[in-house]
Amino acid sequence: MRTPNLKPLMGKLGYTFKNEALLLQALTHRSFGPDNYERLEFLGDGLLNGLAALLVYQKYPKLDEGELTRLRVHLVRGQTLAELAHTFELQMLVRLGLGEARSGAASLNSILSDVVEAIIGAIYLDSGWAECEQVVFTWLHPWVDALPKKGDELLKDPKSTLQEWVQARQKSLPVYSLIGVTGPGHQQMFKVSCHVATIQTEGVASSRRIAEQIAAEAALEQLKRESK
Repeated sequence: MRTPNLKPLMGKLGYTFKNEALLLQALTHRSFGPDNYERLEFLGDGLLNGLAALLVYQKYPKLDEGELTRLRVHLVRGQTLAELAHTFELQMLVRLGLGEARSGAASLNSILSDVVEAIIGAIYLDSGWAECEQVVFTWLHPWVDALPKKGDELLKDPKSTLQEWVQARQKSLPVYSLIGVTGPGHQQMFKVSCHVATIQTEGVASSRRIAEQIAAEAALEQLKRESK
């Protein structure tokens, strides 16, 4: 496959790479070859979560940890990343192996979301934190402005909202289980599952309470989608 012209993409990203090879790698699926986006995606995922946390922390000085966590999760969810990917027209540039290309994998939101995270990682490696922060803040600006205000449904306790939803439809109550705890005592991360009806979701956070809330929110979103 011929190397694509990346200049139009850089214009849409609002960032010009000094090392274009990093951007090309961020566009490369593992089915295409070993020099793919997986490590960049890992880096970009961590950076995106940190930047989103900073954004909601600055925008909402009076919200507590649980509310801030729910807003951060909402801001970096797959739907947001997929919409960004389509804005950048990444589906036209993702490099895939022949089988994946024929199956239409370039249009899969999961792959496009991964590519967005990989590009964030690539920008960081190309220019550092300050430039990466400025670019990603610009990308997320429309979604930050659309975040809910105090009292909106999203800021309510997801566990209570989920329980009310299933009770209103006479479904079994959610069951939360601790899957595991990782990290040293002062930096523990809790992984929790939420099982309700026929679905199971997971949440990971620095406290079991917040992990349960994240899992509950994911379960509620999935239940609502299935009920449509």
